[in-house]
Amino acid sequence: MRVIIDAAAKINLLLDIKGKLPNGYHSLYMVMQSVSLCDRVTVEQTDTGIIELTCSREAIPCDSRNTAYRAAECFFEQTGIQNGGLRIHIDKKIPHEAGLAGGSADAAAVLRALDAIYAPGLRERDLCRIGVKIGADVPFCIAGGTMIAQGIGEVLTPLEDMPACTIVLAKPAEGVSTAAAYARYDERGSCRGQDSKAMLAAIRGGDLYQIAQKLGNSFEQLIDTPRRVEIKSILRSCGAIGSCMSGSGPTVFGLFDDEVRAEKAVRQLRTIVDDVFICHPVKFGCNPVKIE
Repeated sequence: MRVIIDAAAKINLLLDIKGKLPNGYHSLYMVMQSVSLCDRVTVEQTDTGIIELTCSREAIPCDSRNTAYRAAECFFEQTGIQNGGLRIHIDKKIPHEAGLAGGSADAAAVLRALDAIYAPGLRERDLCRIGVKIGADVPFCIAGGTMIAQGIGEVLTPLEDMPACTIVLAKPAEGVSTAAAYARYDERGSCRGQDSKAMLAAIRGGDLYQIAQKLGNSFEQLIDTPRRVEIKSILRSCGAIGSCMSGSGPTVFGLFDDEVRAEKAVRQLRTIVDDVFICHPVKFGCNPVKIE
């Protein structure tokens, strides 16, 4: 049996760091949104008795360092199902280490695919319980859409769908260390809070312009990501109604109410960064393309 799934990237419409937990993790309040930039993940049964992983990008590890590989291991461990052999291929479109949850999306797709292949009757919340063992963003990537994510990211509350719009993503080549970003927060002890109530009211009211005005990310107070100011300036000059960094960066996104203006921004941004994408909000985290 073979299952092909599109695994959606995410952006953070709002990211608020609430504090540090006794276990060393950080308590977060996030409003997360799936977008139409997707990796395509193919999972196929074999008779080799091992997990084989390949990826279209050479820089991506294809062993137990990869979240998709770990997702398969965790699925078999948690369900007690024997692994008769598995081949996983990731056609990578989501940039690596970009604040877009590309690795978590791939892991979520593998869990969805294995649930379809082995049909153990798992509910979405069961898959999410497995997913959080792999990474805090995996449960959201399983569920997808528009969600509040709390705790370390695993406590999910569905929201009304985000209004239709065009989203431009720009990821500089230079990466950002998430661990270093949190360490900066620990040094400071706190940072200015985000207006979560106003963001929720805007989403529930279907008001794209208010959503754009209430975008916020606490990490922007803590770390200087490469080209962020320059990217935001281009987005604004091309007509973005709001812009923000996603996750711990370095990707910056802009919301547009006009596709032509968004395409203009893409052209200008490609003169300063290589990874620029145009996409839209979607209601899924994992979208099955083919089951055969």
